[in-house]
Amino acid sequence: MENQIYSINGPVVKVKDTKDFSMLEMVYVGNKRLIGEVIGITSQYTTIQVYEVTTGLKPGEPVYKTGSPMCATLGPGILSNIFDGIERPLKKIEEISGAFIAEGTNVPSLDTDRIYDVTVTVNIGDMIFAGQVYATCPETALITHKCMVPPNLSGEVIWVCENGEHKIEDKIIVLKTENCEVELKLYQKWPIRQARPINERLPIDRPLVTGQRIIDTILPIAKGGTAAIPGGFGTGKTMTQHQLAKWCDADIIVYIGCGERGNEMTQVLEEFSELIDPKSGKALTDRTVLIANTSNMPVAAREASIYTGITLAEYYRDMGYHIAIMADSTSRWAEALREISGRLEEMPAEEGFPAYLPSRLSEFYERAGYVETLNGEEGSVTIIGAVSPQGSDFSEPVTQNTKRFVRCFWALDKSLAYARHYPAINWTSSYSEYVDDLSEFYVNNGGENFIKYRQEISNILVEENKLMEIVKLIGSDVLPDDQKLVIETARVIRIGFLQQNAYHKDDTYVPLEKQYLMMEVILHLNQACKKVIAKGIPMSEVLETGIFEKVIKIKYDIPNDNLEKFSEYKMDISLTMNKF
Repeated sequence: MENQIYSINGPVVKVKDTKDFSMLEMVYVGNKRLIGEVIGITSQYTTIQVYEVTTGLKPGEPVYKTGSPMCATLGPGILSNIFDGIERPLKKIEEISGAFIAEGTNVPSLDTDRIYDVTVTVNIGDMIFAGQVYATCPETALITHKCMVPPNLSGEVIWVCENGEHKIEDKIIVLKTENCEVELKLYQKWPIRQARPINERLPIDRPLVTGQRIIDTILPIAKGGTAAIPGGFGTGKTMTQHQLAKWCDADIIVYIGCGERGNEMTQVLEEFSELIDPKSGKALTDRTVLIANTSNMPVAAREASIYTGITLAEYYRDMGYHIAIMADSTSRWAEALREISGRLEEMPAEEGFPAYLPSRLSEFYERAGYVETLNGEEGSVTIIGAVSPQGSDFSEPVTQNTKRFVRCFWALDKSLAYARHYPAINWTSSYSEYVDDLSEFYVNNGGENFIKYRQEISNILVEENKLMEIVKLIGSDVLPDDQKLVIETARVIRIGFLQQNAYHKDDTYVPLEKQYLMMEVILHLNQACKKVIAKGIPMSEVLETGIFEKVIKIKYDIPNDNLEKFSEYKMDISLTMNKF
């Protein structure tokens, strides 16, 4: 008897009296052959979550086995593409079914007609092993694609194709293994819920340089690290991720739009297609892959989208590239988990989320890391996940559980965002645990006193935060001049250093060397003013010189390619203070 649908509850379908299926097996459901995955098996029922809209599905329709888990297709053609949550190419689907995805649309993930200029890198008689590169081809103007022997496979090369034009389905080499002969093409498949194997994890010792001062200097993230960007509606999560995607020194960007509004996702797609990669002058999409799963798409596919994204990232990591993943937003992903859990009639935990929410979050974030790949290359996956707590309540389960698994927490502040202070990262409630790991890099590449200056800047901001509690109660006039200096120096740090203008050519991206010199000038100003105040000169007279406003404008007035001018500012501060 063929397997038939017994019950349908939204995306959850049950099949009765069958023992044919295995856990996490991919299946085709109904006459329209909707894509699904087995998520539960008992002696009576097999439970399947369907990754497409189940409208029109009826009990009694057949369910077809595939014998393999839910896999991503990995090969050339991933970059510059836009996929849905289960790696179906949306551009191709639009040609077939228009603006909406028709049920049962079964389109190959990668373009089977596109021709690549392939160079085979192995010879007949070579013994090759898991992870070894057997062919290369230019995938985009920026990225060379390396075709690797799938994990758990090794053998002797007994046939190779000629260099030149090939499609992804063409046979490239033939391996003779212990048991059989295996044809290798330009692509391979890998289960999305299974991390790709590596040789070893390497210590984290270098930052993901973003050119955003509050991140690079105050709250750094490492290559292979994890960060969360929690913030309420309108605080700039997506905008911050755009800036990071455009400017961070990762080789490839994987952007996962997970359950976001359709119009916001459209804006992301349009903006990304227009952006120019500042390092190469080519289109940013040449090193970007977008996974779009909007809020009106099936929730089960939303739940799968972050696994699809991380699998694509791990594949390019294995080639020796550094990948940055922008997941926007993990809260919508958790809501999909909650909805499916409800349909499965599972016991809810806090705020209705399933009890396994923390373990699912950890599964995702633990796939980040700086690693040595199977072929001896170094690569990394850095995960930056946006969290959208309702009403900016950081005590809700998704934010709190995310905090357990990330080492970098960039809390976005509604009051900063409404005051047009971007990035709206609150420096008092945010933290980074990577500072100690990265200190040697900063000393060698930023400046010998980089960490010392960073600590002094942070201390001034903490001190200002304490003083502002007093100011709110009794005003600033009663403060002694040394405390007034702390407040004024902190204002220079906030406006002149932490606030950044994405539309200004010299302020949208700031190299580490300039960040170091900016801190040096601000702290030089602070020290010079301390000496003047120690002589009994009131703070009001020091402010009248206008030197504080001049230092605030450094970020605009000194171009990134003319850093010698910083010495002029230090001299100007010294001359101004010597007049007292």
